Amino acid sequence: MNQLSRLDEAGQSIWLDTITRDLLTSGTLARYIREFCVTGLTSNPTIFEQAISGSSEYDISIKSRLGRGLSTEQIFFEIAIEDLAIAADLFRPVYDATGGRDGFVSLEVSPALAHDVDRTIDQAMRLHRQAGRENLLVKVPGTEEGVTAIEELIFEGVPINVTLLFSTAHYEAAADAYLRGLERRLAVGRSSNVPSVASLFVSRWDRAAAKLVPPEFRDRCGIAVAQRTYRCYRERYAAERWRSLAASGARPQRLLWASTGTKNPELADTYYISALAAALTVNTMPEKTLLAFHDHGEVGGLLDPAAPDADRTLAAAGVDQTALAAQLQREGRDSFIADFEKLLRGIEAKAAVLE
Repeated sequence: MNQLSRLDEAGQSIWLDTITRDLLTSGTLARYIREFCVTGLTSNPTIFEQAISGSSEYDISIKSRLGRGLSTEQIFFEIAIEDLAIAADLFRPVYDATGGRDGFVSLEVSPALAHDVDRTIDQAMRLHRQAGRENLLVKVPGTEEGVTAIEELIFEGVPINVTLLFSTAHYEAAADAYLRGLERRLAVGRSSNVPSVASLFVSRWDRAAAKLVPPEFRDRCGIAVAQRTYRCYRERYAAERWRSLAASGARPQRLLWASTGTKNPELADTYYISALAAALTVNTMPEKTLLAFHDHGEVGGLLDPAAPDADRTLAAAGVDQTALAAQLQREGRDSFIADFEKLLRGIEAKAAVLE
């Protein structure tokens, strides 16, 4: 049995954190689903910027949309949905076999809307309708304004992937928004079955904390934050508030580990995958990390939500968790905005040549 299968058997879903046209058309994604236990896929502005600007694979799609009066952003979202619809169809058997628990793809709203509640709601609803796939999650950042939008979108029945979470407090805010949205649906007689995941970014923590903590705590804080958040996640879905919703047919908003590629070259390239093996979670991996773990990864023990290690590590490291999480969320937002703008400029440049 390969180690990816062991993760799957432990109750962790393996998602792929990348998308390219070649991945879809070459049969590679289908092979990963068949052989590597991959059951979902995520994307973000950086991934699409690299995919579209770094190849000619999308030139025909861009050219076919010229002359229709579309903005560059509209052209991008049409192309992105074209890719993700293909991916969603590949994952549809997983979605059906798990009763809608797994088999999702994710598309992010414009990162420039991170602090605009109304426009985030409008764009998220429009993108989900446009995609026409039940197993497509719309990614919304877990900023203060994003959390307000998430509650409303869950109430409206739009499946959501909450992104850019960097602390247990960030996660709790996203989870509360999810529960409020479901409770409001029940109050007006709607179904409480609206899929969602909450994405906690892990390795970015360690990169940011590297210069702030004593040497013995480097590359340990991200795992500690994840372990603490996992404990909160398990407690939340054992509480009475959740049991009442579960009785109505609601499903938990699954905790997803994001940013699990190793950024420190001194660490094993499978470091975060081994450390974050945990039941009832999702791990979305860069393709390079997926292949590395398939080749030589190892699953030791599963993450223990009751272990006190996380609290001791974070206390001893002495980092201001609230401040660093806020900084990381701002930097993540700004990075995605920059890559989104770069992506749009790249499409404009290609369009000028193709025209």
